[in-house]
Amino acid sequence: MAISNKTDSSFFQRVIRGIGPAIIVACIVLGPGSILTSSKVGCQFGFELAWILVAAGVLMFGAIATASRVGVSLEQSPFTELACRLGRPFAVLVGINVFLIASCFQYSNNLGVLAAIEPLVELTPVTRALILLGLNLFIVACLFGVQKLYRRIEHLMMFLMGLMLLGFLVNLMLARPSLIGLLAGLVPGLPDGLSGGFFPRLEAASDSSPPTMVDPWITVQGLIVTSFSIAGAFYQAHLVREKGWTTDQTRHGLVDSFIGTAVLIGVTLMIMATSATVLSKRIAPEDLKSAGDVAIQLEPLFGSAAKWLFCIGILAGAISSFLVNSILGGTFLADGLGQNARIDSKWTKIYTIGALAIGMVVALVTTPDGRVPLIIFAQAMTVLGGPLLAFSLLYLAIQKESSGKRIADAWMIGLTAIGAIVVMVLAMRTLFRICLATFG
Repeated sequence: MAISNKTDSSFFQRVIRGIGPAIIVACIVLGPGSILTSSKVGCQFGFELAWILVAAGVLMFGAIATASRVGVSLEQSPFTELACRLGRPFAVLVGINVFLIASCFQYSNNLGVLAAIEPLVELTPVTRALILLGLNLFIVACLFGVQKLYRRIEHLMMFLMGLMLLGFLVNLMLARPSLIGLLAGLVPGLPDGLSGGFFPRLEAASDSSPPTMVDPWITVQGLIVTSFSIAGAFYQAHLVREKGWTTDQTRHGLVDSFIGTAVLIGVTLMIMATSATVLSKRIAPEDLKSAGDVAIQLEPLFGSAAKWLFCIGILAGAISSFLVNSILGGTFLADGLGQNARIDSKWTKIYTIGALAIGMVVALVTTPDGRVPLIIFAQAMTVLGGPLLAFSLLYLAIQKESSGKRIADAWMIGLTAIGAIVVMVLAMRTLFRICLATFG
């Protein structure tokens, strides 16, 4: 009996040692936008697109595993290796691009924090400003006041992910989704609402008003990009170096990649299933304008206690993405410019503060209509940045070690290549949508 306990303990310890970086990646991806998008998809299509979420998870696993192998195999930081092979201008271009994307979307994380609180407490413009200012200043203080920042972030992200699991799991249990319906949704197929073509189009109005854009795939694209984030996956290459893993811990990388992806897709699927069970065919998807709106819609059926739990999950997702998204932007910019890109370096912290400041200011001073140009700018940066990151990850993965063996295994390279194709197709679609909205 004692031997069995010792064996169980050692196995548990091995699992614990083999997780961490990919949980941080999951927290980057699973923010307010992901919660809202998966809720909208469940509300609009029920369980029918669960298979797309699982497929995105497979690609995310492949990309995280590849980035993990790249991170432990390279002698220098990822962007320094890119600079050595492809030139510093290329590394600078990618670093600046990712920083701008992270900065633009940091405002949504600010709004996500408020969206999680508003269903519970009435907020005035002054209290909204004080909450965001206090949170941003607290993070800045932690950046410069906390030693060994990576370890603290890893522990915090695990705690926040636990809160998300708790909040969304309780609501799923209350919803009692159809297991048969969920399993049926894992079979590939497209609902009738997506039969109008993959690319958006303009439709003329019956009166003299301007034509309107019709894009039934926009929510589905949102589900894919909030579940399969090439930037988040690439960041794994930096995180495993922060963790201190080497080529001797390649098995840790696979365990970490699998668990992180499983948590990401599992939580997203919980939210989608809850929405598919409770909200589908009861409210219009366009009425869900924020993650907080989802919690409000659940209250009549589940009661205030469940609403509180759902809001706790939203808040945990918002804060986790809030923190790590800004650090990701700071890390990529520092690495792209050839500076020390470790989390504890002054350059990463300075650029992280820049991303935090941009997100807070935009969230406080702009109206919803005023944020539209920023969203378009962020989308334009994604059109360039997504394919560049996918190409960079794939390029580093096929490099050879001193032994002559490629850095990544064939199956990793294959999944990453498929993921790169998906990223490029979605980038083309986004570019088409921007051109259609701008030039008609």
